[in-house]
Amino acid sequence: MNTLASTATAAPSWAMALRRFTNWVSQDIGGGPRPWKLAWVVNFQKGGTFFFLGALMAWYGNTSVAAWVYLALHGTYGLVWLLKDMAFPDPNWQKRVTLLGGVNAFLFVLGPYWAFGWLLISGTVRPAYPLPDYAWFALCITLCMFGSVLMMAADAQKYFTLRLQRGLITDGVHTYVRHPNYAGEMLLYASFALLVWHWFPVLVLAWVWLCVFAPNMALKEASMSRYPQWAAYRQRTWWLVPWVF
Repeated sequence: MNTLASTATAAPSWAMALRRFTNWVSQDIGGGPRPWKLAWVVNFQKGGTFFFLGALMAWYGNTSVAAWVYLALHGTYGLVWLLKDMAFPDPNWQKRVTLLGGVNAFLFVLGPYWAFGWLLISGTVRPAYPLPDYAWFALCITLCMFGSVLMMAADAQKYFTLRLQRGLITDGVHTYVRHPNYAGEMLLYASFALLVWHWFPVLVLAWVWLCVFAPNMALKEASMSRYPQWAAYRQRTWWLVPWVF
């Protein structure tokens, strides 16, 4: 026990401050009863994306290739998320939150993702891609598929490994990067932003990645540092992209 404690590093103060703020806004604000789980709010948005985008296409009469591709990518990802939650749910999403906390979680994190599709399907944005449409669609599909599989594989490995034995996971998709689940999420959401090709998705992703993902990863690293294998594992791996970052 003393050996483990002596190797641990303190969590960065900036990450702890951001975590406290986001937890307060999305879980505790307003106080009072906690009528729902955070997972219910997340699953409503994720699972409803396919139907929301389909309704937008019908409402605006947009049956363009870009609209169909966006529906397939973002909508199917939401269904994949529901499958993941059913097969190996993340304990972090099972917390009960206040009424206002759940509303905030939707309005300030999850809901803006729906605006991506609205921008494209409504015709508010008419993207002029840097490459021919077919090449740009291929790029977005590639990023989304790879990111979805990476996210699913990382979360499944973590869930089933920790059910058998607690400890540091250093193999599988965690062999070269320490946060493959976040890397997968970032790739697939980047594909949505690239398909819309507008400044608003960039702003939303910057907010989520810097204020939610970054502190979560920093706090996770501080937690993992309590294991004796951490120093060697950290030295040979990267945060998100092998040999880059």
